[in-house]
Amino acid sequence: MSTELSELTSVGLITKESPLQVKKRGQNHFMSESPRRLQLRKKRVVLTPEAVGLLSNNDIQVIVETGAGLSAKFKDQDYSDAGAKIAYSRTEVLTADVVLKIDPLSIEEIAEMSPGSCLISALQLEKQDAEFIKALNEKKITAVAFEYLEDKVGGMPVVRAMSEIAGSTVMLIAAEYLSSVNEGKGLILGGVTGVPPTQVVIIGAGTVAEYAARTAIGLGANIKVFDNHIYKLRRIKQLLGQQIHTSTIDNFSLGQALAEADVVIGALRAEKGRNKIVVTEEMVANMIHGSIIIDVSIDQGGCIETARMTTHDEPVYLVHDIIHYCVPNIASRVARTASYSLSNIFTPLILQMADLGGAEEMIFNYKWFLRGYIPTEVV
Repeated sequence: MSTELSELTSVGLITKESPLQVKKRGQNHFMSESPRRLQLRKKRVVLTPEAVGLLSNNDIQVIVETGAGLSAKFKDQDYSDAGAKIAYSRTEVLTADVVLKIDPLSIEEIAEMSPGSCLISALQLEKQDAEFIKALNEKKITAVAFEYLEDKVGGMPVVRAMSEIAGSTVMLIAAEYLSSVNEGKGLILGGVTGVPPTQVVIIGAGTVAEYAARTAIGLGANIKVFDNHIYKLRRIKQLLGQQIHTSTIDNFSLGQALAEADVVIGALRAEKGRNKIVVTEEMVANMIHGSIIIDVSIDQGGCIETARMTTHDEPVYLVHDIIHYCVPNIASRVARTASYSLSNIFTPLILQMADLGGAEEMIFNYKWFLRGYIPTEVV
């Protein structure tokens, strides 16, 4: 036995340590020693001042662009008192480690972001071109489309929250445009003693339809719900707890219901791609003059042939003397409610990201978070 081996056996063999996997550091401020930063801007905000206060207490610094919360009645002072830094330069806001925004960033804004940072936004990928993805790739941005985010039980919390708001708001919009003040039919939405109730037709039986139906029933309206999925029709009846009129979509039944309707809500959502047109122009022409159509699904192309996208500045137009309201982001009408709803979703998500070390660690640890992730390698 050699001298070297004798010396080794005298003290015993020592196995080599295997290094454990460690979280990546330095790619964002979630793991750095300096305060961590987030960003919000535009009309509806992703975080309320209360949420900013909670994040600040957990050593996450939040940068808010000046005036970001004014439409939701949140002042800069509210955010500042909660611990946020108020930024007067958009560049300062966009260079944060994690950027939160309601609408998709422009290519110019992406160019201002810090390399390797994280973007959480409604990316609306079906409307984007290759240049948008290329811009994200060049900056190595970890992009998360929050409209595709799932929770632990497979639900889509952001879509669900905005659909609840849209469904509840849509009947208030209908009531507004049915009134004589807006040159509508001069009807009260619902009914009073001795006067027949308002006739409401809802096309689709999802979340928007559910909340629109709840509001309409509460006001005393008579509703009819159409959808081609029997299980959705059965579900909405169970959720509402009432024996409402439901039907699958066929030209005769739907056309007959539309001819008697005062309010028509288009709430049909396509599972993939563009919506199918189920209400033809001929059906619209046969409706009672002065009635109102609200196509909530206009962001997917709409389910009504005469529908075209409008804005909050010019929300309505007439076709065959039928009022059409086709604003895609109805939740913006109640920006404060929408902001609180979004904040309730994203605040715990951001805290989880901070604990794990960033968006990439969330992707590796939680499959439900992966659904919203857009890989930067994709071209």
